[in-house]
Amino acid sequence: MANSKVKAVQQLPSERQRDPERTRAEILLVATAEFARVGYSGARVDNITALTRTTKRMIYYYFGGKEQLYVAVLEQAYGDIRAIEQQLDLKHLSPVEAMRTLAELTFDYHDKHPEFIRLVADENVHHAEHVLDSKQLRGLNSPVLGLIQNILNRGYRDGVFHRKVKAIEVHILMSALCFYRVSNQATVKAIFGYDMAAPTTRRRQRLFIAEMIPSWLQDTHPGRARK
Repeated sequence: MANSKVKAVQQLPSERQRDPERTRAEILLVATAEFARVGYSGARVDNITALTRTTKRMIYYYFGGKEQLYVAVLEQAYGDIRAIEQQLDLKHLSPVEAMRTLAELTFDYHDKHPEFIRLVADENVHHAEHVLDSKQLRGLNSPVLGLIQNILNRGYRDGVFHRKVKAIEVHILMSALCFYRVSNQATVKAIFGYDMAAPTTRRRQRLFIAEMIPSWLQDTHPGRARK
């Protein structure tokens, strides 16, 4: 997917014919693909310049340098998924269905955007140093916790959720389940012969995750060991 987008950018008119917002968006598009492909350490501004048919001067003009460009890529990557989450209309759904719907959206987004997975994984290799440099990322990501907390509050109020948890704990669990099936597809297939990208497997995993989160929250005996 990323390669086709990059090819499309290569065929666009020269930079002088474009407006600044479009130029910036195109640089971010190609930079996202490049950083996701080879990571922050492996990415080169020269390669991004060549793929956008712009100049290094323009990249530095819009972003200030490689590190600032990478931070902008991370901000857009997180901003995209957070914006989609906020578009969900969950108020008319029961708490169980609302949590299931959010889990399904998380699954679908991770599945369709492997570049997001690679960017996040690479940033963890760098101990989140670029995330910490961003003034926007904490604010960008906080709304998802409010969304989850609202669902939890309704579930506790209606007596359908019994496990007392924090919104961040639900977010971590949901994200981890969806993240792993994308980030570890190659190794799981190589070691176990289990293809998590296969359509039938994808449908099963989507169902498992969507059912697992609400069921975990509905457990009436969350502290009781299961035999």
